[in-house]
Amino acid sequence: MRYVKLAGCSVPAIGQGTWYMGEDPAHRAAEVAALQQGIEQGLTLIDTAEMYAEGGAEAVVGQAIAGRRDQVFLVSKVYPHNASRRGVAEACERSLKRLGSDMIDLYLLHWRGQYPLEETVEAFERLREQGKIGRWGVSNFDVDDLRELHNPDCATNQVLYNPAQRGIEFDLLPWSRQRGLPTMAYCPLAQAGRLLQHPVLSEIAERHGATPAQVSLAWVTRENDVIAIPKAVSSEHVRLNAAAGALTLTSEDLRAIDRAFPAPTRKQPLAMV
Repeated sequence: MRYVKLAGCSVPAIGQGTWYMGEDPAHRAAEVAALQQGIEQGLTLIDTAEMYAEGGAEAVVGQAIAGRRDQVFLVSKVYPHNASRRGVAEACERSLKRLGSDMIDLYLLHWRGQYPLEETVEAFERLREQGKIGRWGVSNFDVDDLRELHNPDCATNQVLYNPAQRGIEFDLLPWSRQRGLPTMAYCPLAQAGRLLQHPVLSEIAERHGATPAQVSLAWVTRENDVIAIPKAVSSEHVRLNAAAGALTLTSEDLRAIDRAFPAPTRKQPLAMV
């Protein structure tokens, strides 16, 4: 497994996402077991948000990390409509309760909303002073947003990134790298599995004795400053995600992916889902 420096810590380049977890009680046991298996296999960064199942995903995470909180780097996110001074504090308390933890390692603004960034940052800093969060960051911010934020204490920007969605490579990713700002990639396998049916990814996977999903994860994390957070519920998918951390793509593989999914040649609107 490769590791990335994030918020002053060394975290695995592949973590665990929880979007859509906590929505169906019938799936809860499997979701908890998958997260626990992931922790055991080195996927110790877990990303969640109060938005996911309106707190349901945080409750799943809380159950999964009970008794092993010290093994996990915990990331959660606050809704934009809760991003006022008072709203951030209250939202964080609710998240901490659902997570069964007294501290969130990294707390993100999920996307920009009605409240001034200065107000949200002030609330984040107050939580950090109180020891309720370790660091704070943002999600779904483009270059102009980060310039406006203009705060060296921002620990990360979480954005959509996978071989089929490379828009951030034109300006956002270089801008972040120049400033030592790590990127967290959500939907690193895209959605609905269409990306994973692409023949080029299948061919590369066959050469490495891997799966197309593992190729996509290896591609997303090919540099030392991007963290991928795929979701997995089945035991086999968790195992494959963890094993992807050891896959290194060749220059031939990377050129083939570039031909199939060309890098952007101009500024593109920030993609979001």
